[in-house]
Amino acid sequence: MSNPTYFEQKFGFLRSTVTLTNWRMPPFSRWSFQNVGELIPSALIKASPDLAETAPVDFGALSEETVPLPSGPETVAAFLERSHTDALTVMKGGRFAGDWFATHMLPGSRHIAFSVSKSLTAVLAGILEGEGIFDSASPVAAYIPELTGSAYRNATVRQVLDMTVSLDFEEDYLDPESAFARYRRATLWNPGDNAEGLEEFLLSLEHGTEPHGDTFRYRSPNSDLLGVLLERATGTRISELFAEKLWMPLGALTDAAITVDRAGTARTAGGISLTPRDLARVGEMMRQGGSAHGRQIAPEAWVHDTTTGGSPEAWKRGDFVGLFGEGCYRSKWYQNGRGSYCGIGIHGQWLFVAPAKEVVIVKMAAQPTPVDYLLDHDNIAFFEWLAETV
Repeated sequence: MSNPTYFEQKFGFLRSTVTLTNWRMPPFSRWSFQNVGELIPSALIKASPDLAETAPVDFGALSEETVPLPSGPETVAAFLERSHTDALTVMKGGRFAGDWFATHMLPGSRHIAFSVSKSLTAVLAGILEGEGIFDSASPVAAYIPELTGSAYRNATVRQVLDMTVSLDFEEDYLDPESAFARYRRATLWNPGDNAEGLEEFLLSLEHGTEPHGDTFRYRSPNSDLLGVLLERATGTRISELFAEKLWMPLGALTDAAITVDRAGTARTAGGISLTPRDLARVGEMMRQGGSAHGRQIAPEAWVHDTTTGGSPEAWKRGDFVGLFGEGCYRSKWYQNGRGSYCGIGIHGQWLFVAPAKEVVIVKMAAQPTPVDYLLDHDNIAFFEWLAETV
């Protein structure tokens, strides 16, 4: 049995005070983002057996360097503290160049990636497409025929991947009465006695006012639907697909986990927890054109399309043009318009790949608010500076 005195000394609160009502709020998120499986049912994604992680690499004097940020110059150490960072891991040329951890996070601990989970799930889709098991050009109804009354009944898998499905749904993280709150209850992320499961919720969503395919609209249910599509195409659970197709071939060293609802449907839009280093290994695989350890894991053509393709017009009509003015969104990865690409999650989760500098950066955090646009721009500037510096 854990010692509550030790827990309170380390985190500043008692474990018994963390609930489904407050787990995404400070100060509780400093612990809960590393221990989601204690709060929400989760399925393990098995890593390669009998492999051990190497020791963290100290950043040395880098923490005292000054970074030119949009909000003003700041030392690395001060920025990491201000941005509520839990972990920072950097790879350069395929090697780990530095690891930093907050005092409340141990090296080797899992941390929830939130919507970087979308990018990981898309990699799985790309692998399965390369094997001829999954087809992004197919209609969604080819895999889920019972969609008759849903917005997805006349959408394609490609539109699901690129977030150009028109849904009558708003991504409102903070309104407890919104459809988004109902969505979180269906995933068991919020308290409630709602018996509705994730799949039932997804099939209930109605068409929005726009046609499918025209506009990038960031709507997380699309990415949970992608997980359902992959399970329907393969007859295999998402956690097992991840382990077999990505985690073990990649050489991931720690089991990951993904949250599931009452029926075991995986929250592929945001429920994956993993170590910073294993997330960096995914970024390095993408940087290497889908290969790792001399083995092609994701098709090179799929990686190229994901990191350079997509519709700039759909992006400019969409929700996030203020994030990357000349950006694009393809297969659940963001392109910044300057040659780099990334996965992004709420509360400060980032996987940033700068191919020209041979750099991969993972930053995991417990930002108090789900979205902070000013901090987003500081983070992007920090990553670009770091890629130049390491």
